[in-house]
Amino acid sequence: MKNYINLPPKTSSLLFWRSSSFMLLIIVFILFITTLNKNNTNPENLVKNTRDESNPEELVLPENGVELPIVWGDLGGKLIEDGVINEVAFRKLYPEGLGAKEEQMLTDEFQGSVIMTQQNSGYLLNLLWAFGLANRNEILINGEMSDPRYGGDASRFASTGGWILAKGDVMDHYSAHKYLELTESQQELVEKVAYGVYRPCCGNSTHFPDCNHGMAMLGLLQLMAANNVSEEDMYKFALKVNSYWFPQTYLDLATYFKEQGIDWTEVDPKVVLGSTYSSGQGYAETRKQIKSLPSPDTFGSGCGV
Repeated sequence: MKNYINLPPKTSSLLFWRSSSFMLLIIVFILFITTLNKNNTNPENLVKNTRDESNPEELVLPENGVELPIVWGDLGGKLIEDGVINEVAFRKLYPEGLGAKEEQMLTDEFQGSVIMTQQNSGYLLNLLWAFGLANRNEILINGEMSDPRYGGDASRFASTGGWILAKGDVMDHYSAHKYLELTESQQELVEKVAYGVYRPCCGNSTHFPDCNHGMAMLGLLQLMAANNVSEEDMYKFALKVNSYWFPQTYLDLATYFKEQGIDWTEVDPKVVLGSTYSSGQGYAETRKQIKSLPSPDTFGSGCGV
């Protein structure tokens, strides 16, 4: 006959409650550890866990780049065929060679996504510069570049005289090739946005593309308009592109707006790209107001190949 130890009812219930609670805690702990390990071994979660969303550099200059809403197609090959780009001279800029996508954009039919990163921003700047200079557009024909008030000679600006990668006289290619024909409404949109997009290397808008950055941006605006990108998105992508071309400028501006209590993700691209912040003079004045950064020695950026 088995002998049982009889506990008082209250003591038995208490022990049962304690043992049940202890087991419940163990189960919860095991589930927590299992979930944590699962998350930590997932590569996507590793990226999320290590990425600092408040890092201004990641907000302004995304490491993975920005996919531009344009179609490049065979423009590279056409630019070479017509002599806008002297392929031999162009390749000398890249003695280590081009990547597969860059090579395809230059010489082949490219239907992939055009993604701008910190690494290829200079390369895309040169391609867009060549396209913006050569594609026939009313802004180049009747705009400030040819206006008598600014000398009336479009060949004397950095965006034209500085393009030393063409075959023959660069002005033989100036607004001379019909690579892309815009509708009337698309052209109006390009002109409207061009007036609103400035660059920190000088004091002019894209409508006066007297340097390489301005001419390249004009090319980009035309490509976006041809792809039926909205005005709002054109400003958004223009800011992203300007940020890669002038990284320190826009990192500084992100700091400025942060000091005003405005996160970079909340700023209006149209406002930032205006003369108050994105022209050479505007940025210089804004930069003086940033309290958390030391005063810079110089402003601006070079405008050559």
